[in-house]
Amino acid sequence: MDSIFKALNDETRRGILELLRQKDLSAGEIADEFHISKPSISHHLDILKRADLVSSEKKGQFIVYSLNTTIVDDIIKWIITLKK
Repeated sequence: MDSIFKALNDETRRGILELLRQKDLSAGEIADEFHISKPSISHHLDILKRADLVSSEKKGQFIVYSLNTTIVDDIIKWIITLKK
């Protein structure tokens, strides 16, 4: 759970998740939406992958990233238990 909250603690990573909420994207497509270097985007994607918030699939010469909604559902359920 710590890796999830570390991943969510960054504005750029939250922005990446928002983009992936709309549709699956390649790293290049994601990088085009931010004013930071492509290696920095790769670093952010790696952190999101290690937290299991995104998954990736190689399609031809590109890697396409998608939001892992299962882990998001688990986080929401856990947060709801804090309210009880």
